[in-house]
Amino acid sequence: MADNSFGTLFRFTTFGESHGPAIGCVVDGVPPLLSLDETDIQPFMDRRKPGTSRFVTQRREDDKVRILSGVFEGKTTGTPIAILIENTDQRSKDYSDIAKQYRPGHADFTYDSKYGIRDYRGGGRSSARETASRVAAGAIAHKVLRHHVPDLIIRGAVVQIGEHSIDRDNWNWNACDKNPFFSPDEAIVPVWEAYLDETRKNGSSVGAVIEIVADGVPAGLGGPIYNKLDAQLANAMMSINAVKGVEIGSGFATASLPGSAAGDAMRIDANGKPVFASNHAGGVLGGISTGQPLVVRFVVKPTSSILTPRPSITSDGEEIEVTTKGRHDPCVGIRAVPIGEAMMAAVLTDMLMQHIAQCGPISS
Repeated sequence: MADNSFGTLFRFTTFGESHGPAIGCVVDGVPPLLSLDETDIQPFMDRRKPGTSRFVTQRREDDKVRILSGVFEGKTTGTPIAILIENTDQRSKDYSDIAKQYRPGHADFTYDSKYGIRDYRGGGRSSARETASRVAAGAIAHKVLRHHVPDLIIRGAVVQIGEHSIDRDNWNWNACDKNPFFSPDEAIVPVWEAYLDETRKNGSSVGAVIEIVADGVPAGLGGPIYNKLDAQLANAMMSINAVKGVEIGSGFATASLPGSAAGDAMRIDANGKPVFASNHAGGVLGGISTGQPLVVRFVVKPTSSILTPRPSITSDGEEIEVTTKGRHDPCVGIRAVPIGEAMMAAVLTDMLMQHIAQCGPISS
């Protein structure tokens, strides 16, 4: 059974392993005659790539993209767009000692259980390296969205690292690209810096919570039963490496709200358009977008590759202690922001194309 593709009408398939010669994706369903070249994709790749600060893995990959097909004379042709990203800084020797070891928190044991073989070099296909391909596909999704809904903006931020959360009263989207954490709260940055420096020094790691927001989403995207917009978003975010939970809008906090507050009240504004008094639903009701900001949060577990020795076993049934060498993130969640943005873009593009196919052009 194939398990490497995402989407219905806008669909992408990723390929490649962490320490193979290259990774990449094939994006299908892109409308023809959209302007597209590598410079449209590269800025998205640069935001995700490793080695950008001392708080992420020091593996150095330029993540330069090459478009191999689906574009002619600067325009999409409507045929599959193949993108190649070469791996240039693999250090497979860092993993030679764990060829038969099962690292706690990794997919080593489960891959062996399913396939009877695994690529132990950096986790192979299960590595977060695969997400670079998603970001490339997401860049194309952004291009499609801008063509149909020019005012739609997708942005992400880290709102919690370990036990330290941002102050939402300090939220400033412009701050996210001015610090290495994608933090919308400038005041938390020095706290996170000291916290992660100490975490790395101790040979450990911490998790993070990421929030992705789409503003300008038109009402009516999604479906009422098996193709709910929020269900597809949850699927998209849960498919990201190390994600262990997803919530839409107020999410689990909704359980503590009275019904009088949880149901977002509606009125008519001066222009005769419906407005909501709150957005606990996160921009989705009955699986269909309301036109409010679409709000998704997901939690990324602490990086599993750490220097702290931990009990485990080998594929031969021997009980051992595992210490993972190599270049790893003390908080892998930091680089999940552009990945979450890409998956949000892919879902919205797919939903937009499905809406147009069934119902015609979106309403203004």
